[in-house]
Amino acid sequence: MENNLNNTFEEQSKNYTTLNLGPTHPATHGIFQNILTMDGEIIVDSEQTVGYIHRAFEKIAEHRPFYQVTPLTDRLNYCSSPINNMGWHMTMEKLLGVTVPKRVDYMRVIVMELARIADHLVCNSVIGVDTGALTGFTYVFQWREKIYDIYEEICGARLTTNIGRIGGMERDFSKEVIAKIEDFLAGFPKVFNEFCSLLERNRIFMDRTIGTGPITAEKALNYGFTGPNLRATGVDYDVRVMNPYASYSDFDFNIPVGVNGDTYDRFMVRQEEIRESLKIIRQALNNLPAGKYFAEVPSFYLPPKEEVYNNMEALIWHFKIVMGEADVPVGEIYHSVEGGNGELGYYLVSDGGRAAYRLHFRRPCFIYYQAFPEMVKGSTLSDAIVAMSSMNVIAGELDA
Repeated sequence: MENNLNNTFEEQSKNYTTLNLGPTHPATHGIFQNILTMDGEIIVDSEQTVGYIHRAFEKIAEHRPFYQVTPLTDRLNYCSSPINNMGWHMTMEKLLGVTVPKRVDYMRVIVMELARIADHLVCNSVIGVDTGALTGFTYVFQWREKIYDIYEEICGARLTTNIGRIGGMERDFSKEVIAKIEDFLAGFPKVFNEFCSLLERNRIFMDRTIGTGPITAEKALNYGFTGPNLRATGVDYDVRVMNPYASYSDFDFNIPVGVNGDTYDRFMVRQEEIRESLKIIRQALNNLPAGKYFAEVPSFYLPPKEEVYNNMEALIWHFKIVMGEADVPVGEIYHSVEGGNGELGYYLVSDGGRAAYRLHFRRPCFIYYQAFPEMVKGSTLSDAIVAMSSMNVIAGELDA
């Protein structure tokens, strides 16, 4: 009893330091703040402040026609924006009861897996930077730019892409698109292997990441983790397999999982997922079905620009669709896709009006960032930086 009283007195008499980690710290992207309680170099507690770039996307979406929601989605996780776009389009297709041609599914899979690679490259190369290894970052970012070149060839945009349409793709893959994808598949693996050799078995990198920011599978599930952060704990949950969409059931790929749920496992899960994404893209490209690149839904699929410029009927339909004048069924649905960070879901309530009665984005970043204090408690300040990078918290998705 006396020892317990002494320990309590010592705790109360300790002189803790309060430290702001962000929002101006480079590792916090100028966006999120962590108020750390420090005992010397050791983190005793942490409290996050979010909302620095909250843009009220959900409320804006509820006052826009359905077609005009797409540009809001690609500003969530802007590191893999096409996945956001296509997740929204599939949500609307579920509401409308639209079945897209097989070719559309395969085209979407190719673009979404390219986006997943780009997202993981950002995360893993930045983990390297935060442990003092800059070279790998410069290697892989050249190839992320090649993925952006593919986006640009498909839709004309690079970062916030607005790729696709409700009911399909805006246009078919051109010869230039196919050539750029083939070039990427031919050249990227060699560069990626060099990146792997720089970090995966690097003793300094392993010492900095193994055991850093761990979380158990049970706690991860309780917090609502999905994606690589959950799979790093050993739970093999992947939306592409558990609730297949876009014909993902046609493809042969593995779901990498970790063991310890620490920074190194999160890094390695993303590394392996990049390899699996390359396999999926190759399968989709080799077996790309013939046929149309859009579904026959004239009330929602925008007519081709050539017709809009030269045909009054097409111009009228273009206006009606963009301004939300087509009837939408009453319904309440949820659709999710496997985003770069985890389960990206859209909960949509329609009352038959021109805009959603209620639209909620399930943003994986917002859900798992709440676990950050528990993951860094008892670690050093430098470990907190690396752990945060390995969670891949994307500010646009965190705040919405």
